[in-house]
Amino acid sequence: MKVLAAMSGGVDSAVAAARAVDAGHDVVGVHLALSAKPGTLRTGARGCCTVEDAHDARRVADILGIPFYVWDFAERFTEDVVADFVAEYAAGRTPNPCLKCNERIKFAALLDKATALGFDAVATGHYARLSLVDGRPELRRSADYGKDQSYVLASLRPDQLRHAMFPLGDSVKPDVRAEAERRGLAVADKPDSHDICFIPDGDTRSFLDRHLGERPGALVDDETGAVLGAHAGVHGFTVGQRHGLGLRVPAADGRPRYVLSLEPVNGNVRVGSAERLAVTEIVGSEPTWPSGVAPADGMRCVAQVRAHGGTAPGTASIVDGRLVVRLDEELRGVAPGQAIVLYRQDQKGDVVLASATIVSTG
Repeated sequence: MKVLAAMSGGVDSAVAAARAVDAGHDVVGVHLALSAKPGTLRTGARGCCTVEDAHDARRVADILGIPFYVWDFAERFTEDVVADFVAEYAAGRTPNPCLKCNERIKFAALLDKATALGFDAVATGHYARLSLVDGRPELRRSADYGKDQSYVLASLRPDQLRHAMFPLGDSVKPDVRAEAERRGLAVADKPDSHDICFIPDGDTRSFLDRHLGERPGALVDDETGAVLGAHAGVHGFTVGQRHGLGLRVPAADGRPRYVLSLEPVNGNVRVGSAERLAVTEIVGSEPTWPSGVAPADGMRCVAQVRAHGGTAPGTASIVDGRLVVRLDEELRGVAPGQAIVLYRQDQKGDVVLASATIVSTG
């Protein structure tokens, strides 16, 4: 096949591109310029998509002997990922920008351009497994459970997955690094990026303050309605947060308080005990099914509400076009705006059944 390898400049995408070459595909490497003013140097694992990353990707392409290009997607990224991120926080929700980037940039904007240019597939360094079962795509967790990225790929449509390749799905990270070293790739020891790429200093609150300014409100006890403090904007909080609340009045029982809900209209941040964070029902809007087939009502599943962790078994149904999941066990810190992803567990590994955006809990 003619394959476009998305090369971020990191070790995972480098080895994914190398494996696509080894498989006999006609491979072209591309680095996405996602910032209008990219930084020149990385600092440890802070951020990605810098000028240095582009140079690292080009050097890998030279070693692999494949053509290499840099495509400017900065405007699209700003509109579809960064602006969405800011708007979601302003509305009192907690978005996942990596999921939006996969959905709107790598497997929408990039894939659309790739197919228009005659490419059959886009290969990335994501840790997930993908196969066709009876002509339908089946997205599964990777062999490296700790690095699994199926959660942030779960919102992709079947037509997008049919043009996707994840060459690292059956590998674990130490083996990928060892392979990069054997191939003589300088990125073999390059640190992973653990931060939101457009917030390289890791200070999300300051980033949002710059975009949204101060929006003063009150910290309110969820049980008594008492005002416990003040804040500069609901965008500085997320459900489940414990630290940095700025409470003036300690809890009567001396126990920690957590953010329970956000009310962007009146500016209230409601806080309470950890027990009040527990939910047993989650409702998600705009559900998608990677295979193209909606789960049957009452289907048993495992729900995941964060990229790493936050899982519980439950039963899923579709009610008025929304995904409703009733959990067997309580989950805590479930925030509107996050994704809920459903998995079916079988002998082949966890299969992604559905994804939706959390709108409410109970």
